[in-house]
Amino acid sequence: MPGKARTTKAKLQSAAFRRTRSDHSKELAADYVELIADIIDERGTARGTDVALRLGVANATVVKMLKRLTDMGLVTQEPYRPIDLTGEGWLMAETGRKKHQIVERFLLALGVGEETARIDSEGIEHHVSDETLKAMGRFLARNSS
Repeated sequence: MPGKARTTKAKLQSAAFRRTRSDHSKELAADYVELIADIIDERGTARGTDVALRLGVANATVVKMLKRLTDMGLVTQEPYRPIDLTGEGWLMAETGRKKHQIVERFLLALGVGEETARIDSEGIEHHVSDETLKAMGRFLARNSS
Protein backbone atom coordinates (compact mmCIF):
# COMPACT_ATOMS: atom_id res chain seq x y z
CA MET A 1 0.00 0.00 0.00
CA PRO A 2 1.46 3.39 -0.96
CA GLY A 3 2.50 5.71 1.87
CA LYS A 4 -0.31 8.26 1.47
CA ALA A 5 -3.05 5.60 1.41
CA ARG A 6 -1.52 3.92 4.46
CA THR A 7 -1.46 7.26 6.32
CA THR A 8 -5.09 7.97 5.40
CA LYS A 9 -6.17 4.51 6.55
CA ALA A 10 -4.25 4.94 9.82
CA LYS A 11 -5.91 8.33 10.45
CA LEU A 12 -9.37 6.88 9.85
CA GLN A 13 -8.64 3.93 12.14
CA SER A 14 -7.23 6.23 14.78
CA ALA A 15 -10.32 8.47 14.66
CA ALA A 16 -12.61 5.45 14.98
CA PHE A 17 -10.71 4.08 18.00
CA ARG A 18 -10.60 7.53 19.66
CA ARG A 19 -14.35 7.89 19.27
CA THR A 20 -14.97 4.40 20.66
CA ARG A 21 -12.79 5.11 23.71
CA SER A 22 -14.62 8.39 24.29
CA ASP A 23 -18.00 6.65 23.92
CA HIS A 24 -17.01 3.96 26.42
CA SER A 25 -15.99 6.53 29.02
CA LYS A 26 -19.45 8.16 28.86
CA GLU A 27 -21.44 4.94 28.47
CA LEU A 28 -21.57 3.85 32.11
CA ALA A 29 -22.50 7.33 33.34
CA ALA A 30 -25.28 7.53 30.75
CA ASP A 31 -26.62 4.10 31.76
CA TYR A 32 -26.72 5.08 35.43
CA VAL A 33 -28.40 8.43 34.76
CA GLU A 34 -31.00 6.84 32.48
CA LEU A 35 -31.72 4.14 35.06
CA ILE A 36 -32.02 6.70 37.87
CA ALA A 37 -34.49 8.69 35.75
CA ASP A 38 -36.51 5.53 35.08
CA ILE A 39 -36.65 4.70 38.80
CA ILE A 40 -37.67 8.26 39.71
CA ASP A 41 -40.39 8.18 37.03
CA GLU A 42 -41.68 4.83 38.30
CA ARG A 43 -41.39 5.28 42.06
CA GLY A 44 -41.06 9.02 42.66
CA THR A 45 -37.60 8.65 44.20
CA ALA A 46 -34.45 6.67 43.57
CA ARG A 47 -32.04 5.33 46.15
CA GLY A 48 -28.68 3.68 45.72
CA THR A 49 -30.14 0.34 46.75
CA ASP A 50 -32.72 0.61 43.93
CA VAL A 51 -29.95 1.20 41.42
CA ALA A 52 -27.83 -1.66 42.80
CA LEU A 53 -30.77 -4.05 42.64
CA ARG A 54 -31.63 -3.15 39.03
CA LEU A 55 -28.01 -3.39 37.88
CA GLY A 56 -27.21 -6.50 39.91
CA VAL A 57 -24.16 -4.88 41.50
CA ALA A 58 -23.04 -4.24 45.07
CA ASN A 59 -24.16 -1.09 46.89
CA ALA A 60 -20.51 -0.09 47.20
CA THR A 61 -20.21 -0.08 43.39
CA VAL A 62 -23.20 2.25 43.14
CA VAL A 63 -21.86 4.54 45.88
CA LYS A 64 -18.59 4.91 43.96
CA MET A 65 -20.41 5.67 40.72
CA LEU A 66 -22.76 8.15 42.40
CA LYS A 67 -19.70 10.04 43.63
CA ARG A 68 -18.42 10.16 40.05
CA LEU A 69 -21.82 11.31 38.76
CA THR A 70 -21.91 14.00 41.44
CA ASP A 71 -18.46 15.19 40.39
CA MET A 72 -19.69 15.29 36.79
CA GLY A 73 -22.63 17.47 37.82
CA LEU A 74 -25.25 14.90 36.84
CA VAL A 75 -26.68 13.97 40.25
CA THR A 76 -26.98 15.39 43.72
CA GLN A 77 -27.31 13.29 46.82
CA GLU A 78 -27.17 13.90 50.51
CA PRO A 79 -26.33 11.05 52.91
CA TYR A 80 -29.37 8.84 53.56
CA ARG A 81 -31.45 10.83 51.07
CA PRO A 82 -32.78 9.90 47.61
CA ILE A 83 -30.74 10.56 44.49
CA ASP A 84 -31.72 13.63 42.48
CA LEU A 85 -30.77 14.29 38.89
CA THR A 86 -29.54 17.75 38.00
CA GLY A 87 -30.89 19.52 34.93
CA GLU A 88 -27.89 18.20 33.02
CA GLY A 89 -28.60 14.71 34.36
CA TRP A 90 -32.23 14.83 33.20
CA LEU A 91 -31.10 16.07 29.79
CA MET A 92 -28.61 13.20 29.48
CA ALA A 93 -31.27 10.69 30.54
CA GLU A 94 -33.81 12.01 28.04
CA THR A 95 -31.25 12.05 25.22
CA GLY A 96 -30.33 8.45 26.02
CA ARG A 97 -33.97 7.40 26.08
CA LYS A 98 -34.63 8.98 22.68
CA LYS A 99 -31.56 7.35 21.14
CA HIS A 100 -32.53 4.01 22.64
CA GLN A 101 -36.07 4.27 21.25
CA ILE A 102 -34.91 5.13 17.73
CA VAL A 103 -32.33 2.33 17.65
CA GLU A 104 -34.78 -0.21 19.08
CA ARG A 105 -37.53 0.79 16.61
CA PHE A 106 -35.00 0.60 13.76
CA LEU A 107 -33.92 -2.90 14.75
CA LEU A 108 -37.55 -3.99 15.02
CA ALA A 109 -38.23 -2.53 11.55
CA LEU A 110 -35.39 -4.68 10.22
CA GLY A 111 -37.10 -7.76 11.63
CA VAL A 112 -34.99 -8.26 14.74
CA GLY A 113 -36.93 -9.95 17.54
CA GLU A 114 -38.31 -7.81 20.36
CA GLU A 115 -36.05 -9.07 23.15
CA THR A 116 -32.92 -8.97 20.99
CA ALA A 117 -33.75 -5.46 19.74
CA ARG A 118 -34.22 -4.24 23.32
CA ILE A 119 -30.91 -5.74 24.46
CA ASP A 120 -28.88 -4.75 21.39
CA SER A 121 -30.20 -1.19 21.37
CA GLU A 122 -28.88 -0.73 24.91
CA GLY A 123 -25.33 -1.08 23.64
CA ILE A 124 -25.74 0.47 20.21
CA GLU A 125 -27.32 3.69 21.52
CA HIS A 126 -24.00 4.69 23.09
CA HIS A 127 -21.99 4.27 19.92
CA VAL A 128 -24.30 5.44 17.17
CA SER A 129 -23.31 8.75 15.60
CA ASP A 130 -25.77 11.61 15.20
CA GLU A 131 -25.57 11.12 11.43
CA THR A 132 -26.49 7.44 11.68
CA LEU A 133 -29.22 8.14 14.24
CA LYS A 134 -30.78 10.73 11.93
CA ALA A 135 -30.61 8.26 9.03
CA MET A 136 -32.35 5.66 11.19
CA GLY A 137 -35.04 8.22 12.03
CA ARG A 138 -35.53 9.05 8.33
CA PHE A 139 -35.75 5.33 7.51
CA LEU A 140 -38.38 4.85 10.21
CA ALA A 141 -40.38 7.86 8.99
CA ARG A 142 -40.40 6.47 5.43
CA ASN A 143 -41.13 2.89 6.43
CA SER A 144 -43.49 3.11 9.38
CA SER A 145 -46.95 1.77 8.94
